[in-house]
Amino acid sequence: MSDENNPEVGGIAVDRLRSLIERIERLEEEKAAIASDIRDIFAEAKSAGFDVKIMRAVIKLRKMNAADRDEQEFLLETYRKALDI
Repeated sequence: MSDENNPEVGGIAVDRLRSLIERIERLEEEKAAIASDIRDIFAEAKSAGFDVKIMRAVIKLRKMNAADRDEQEFLLETYRKALDI
């Protein structure tokens, strides 16, 4: 059922749907702005002589917990030995 304050179309609460979509759109805009800021920081790092690929790898490692990081390093070393790298 619908009323004038919260109309429904096909069983969907229109105002609620619109609100959710608009919130997602605002967050997507914020995400794009943050991504741009991050690109700017990487560009600054590169111009200062830092290796951006290595920085990205370090950031990825810092996000991992110690056990996952240790397992990844063990597997990497195992694969390197297997391939004589």
